[in-house]
Amino acid sequence: MFGDILIRQKISSMTPDRKKIENLIRQVGKEEILPRFNKISYSIKGDGSLLTEADLATDKRIQDGLAELHPNIAFLSEEMTHEQQEHLLQNSDQLWCLDPLDGTSNFAAGIPLFATSLALFEKGEVVLGVTYDPIRDEMFSAVKGRGAWLNNEPLKCIDSGFNLKNSVVIADFKRLTPTMQQALLQKQPFGSQRNLGTCVLEWAWMAANRGHAYLHGGMKLWDLAAGTLIVSEAGGYALTLDGEEVFRPAMDVRSVVISPDKALFDEWMLFLQKNR
Repeated sequence: MFGDILIRQKISSMTPDRKKIENLIRQVGKEEILPRFNKISYSIKGDGSLLTEADLATDKRIQDGLAELHPNIAFLSEEMTHEQQEHLLQNSDQLWCLDPLDGTSNFAAGIPLFATSLALFEKGEVVLGVTYDPIRDEMFSAVKGRGAWLNNEPLKCIDSGFNLKNSVVIADFKRLTPTMQQALLQKQPFGSQRNLGTCVLEWAWMAANRGHAYLHGGMKLWDLAAGTLIVSEAGGYALTLDGEEVFRPAMDVRSVVISPDKALFDEWMLFLQKNR
């Protein structure tokens, strides 16, 4: 038992201070993202996604800030090449994973739903996650084994009391298979459906009991890394459509099913798996 306490203390001492990381992310969001909202143009990347000056400025400021705080931890960003990302994943015991501005399409369209998300990997696990919504000044965070918070108040998933037929589901239809799209449209197993247009904020909102269930057909590593820890530490439930753990330290795209409510999660998963 004493040995276990020493191990936990050692891990805790190695993990960067959550509040220092939150302060960095909040400062950059207020100085690099908010002043540019509704004021800049965008370009289109090779994969069809949008890129703005805010993405690049935020990426650089956070990378520089992390290097100053923790110079020995490697850094991976959405804005790097695939080859750079693969190399970092395969050769780093500790690795930051950043999405500087998730919801760039919303940002460019003047829709106030976007966020910055940062995760820390240690030997293939997420040990710290932070997602910041600069519009609402909401900081969602989690540390492995220690809990999740929203602006320093504990986050705790609760049973909603809703069944699937009466629930509000957040779902991104564009990344689902045609078969799944048709099943959802024709059978309408939920009460109503939403789509925020920002994966990292959708994870955070699930942890905060905003909405009853969630579905996404294919997220990238930086879309899901911090969120998996925040939802898990808040007591929520998440799997892929195949019933696998969502997070793994790899560049493949992962489907996502979430609910803060265990009974609703089981009912949602059963419907989805029956209609694949």
